[in-house]
Amino acid sequence: MNEITINEPSKGFEEIKHIDKNGIEYWTARELFPLLGYSTWQAFEEVVIRSTKVAFKSGQAIENHFSQLTKMVEVGSNVKRVIRDWK
Repeated sequence: MNEITINEPSKGFEEIKHIDKNGIEYWTARELFPLLGYSTWQAFEEVVIRSTKVAFKSGQAIENHFSQLTKMVEVGSNVKRVIRDWK
């Protein structure tokens, strides 16, 4: 049997961790997907969407695990647009 030893939290995960006003830790999908080895946002978002469906089918309250967000990002020449993300 192989054992995994975790010595400390992954530095990458800790660097992108957020804490909400209630003290709850969370991560955003757009910051998380490269750390999990996904090369494109679209591929990872599909995984998130499938995960929400699985949570729903298993009787979980989706909002306890996933929250869709929108945020403004600069796309160049001081132009901003809204993008979708997940908490």
